[in-house]
Amino acid sequence: MALSSTSPAPPTGPDLSIPLISLTPLITRSPLTISTAQSLLSALRSFGFIYLTDAPFSPSLISRVFSQSASFFARPQSQKDALAWTTPRANRGYVCIGREKVSQGATKEQVDVDRASGGDDLKESYEIGRDDDDEENLWPDKYDEQGADFRETMLDFFDQCKALHVVVMRGIALGLGFDEGYFDGYVSKGDNTLRLLHYPPVAKKDFKAGRVRAGEHSDYGTVTFLFQDKCGGLQVERPGGEGYVDVKPVEGAIVLNSGDLLARWSNDLIRSTMHRVVEPPRPDRGPTEGASEEREDEEEDVYPARYSVAYFCNPDFDRWIEALPVTYGGERGEKKYEGVD
Repeated sequence: MALSSTSPAPPTGPDLSIPLISLTPLITRSPLTISTAQSLLSALRSFGFIYLTDAPFSPSLISRVFSQSASFFARPQSQKDALAWTTPRANRGYVCIGREKVSQGATKEQVDVDRASGGDDLKESYEIGRDDDDEENLWPDKYDEQGADFRETMLDFFDQCKALHVVVMRGIALGLGFDEGYFDGYVSKGDNTLRLLHYPPVAKKDFKAGRVRAGEHSDYGTVTFLFQDKCGGLQVERPGGEGYVDVKPVEGAIVLNSGDLLARWSNDLIRSTMHRVVEPPRPDRGPTEGASEEREDEEEDVYPARYSVAYFCNPDFDRWIEALPVTYGGERGEKKYEGVD
């Protein structure tokens, strides 16, 4: 199948910029499956960010993930530090506030410049990988029964997100004109990362001074699933790089974005879009709400904590990734990238 140089615009979410797509036709084959797959690919080409609805997660599981994440970050600092992240290869464990600065800098010196100008990111995180790997996860189950429950919940959630990754990659395969299972052999092991994120309360003056909860960046894998609370603050760069738009929390929806490797794999047919976490948007006010409420808002000088959960998806680490043949040649232009593993 030859890919067209233009794609129809998919339906959009509440901010009129980010597409909203139901997963149901991708999970259960129906007459809408192919058109949904094409809308998915179109959205990844045009925006790189999507709201996904009708995901096969029970509300009770999502609730447990968020409550147990909050309980983990409320543990004594000494307990969290004993589970500290060690190496990029392992990519597991706890990352304290002040250790990380998300940046597009390619060298340590460039990252240091970003850190000096904007400070460290205002967040702490905890990373979980597949539990059947040579690298071991660092669990709090050695502390108490709550830690054991935490491990059970997060492994269950990890596996369900892994299965959703397969569903999404099958949708992309269909959108590209491949057989549904084209990518199955690339994503069978689940070499992915589940990241729990806690952004502590932040004074408004810190945001006004240029601090951010997470600096602008793109993700590095195939796709990322983001589950967020109601606090807001996530922004995505508009197509064309003309500023940022808020990714407002939508009840029951997952935010999906494509990463750098999927962009490379698709010879830049698919976008890997810059995003960041900044000062949350002010709540919308109705026309009858007066100046007294504005003064009250000004007096509230601290934003509350924000919690989110990101699942970063990758191809299996032992697979060779070469630009897909349908994405270059002829009107598509030349192949831009060499293969990578």
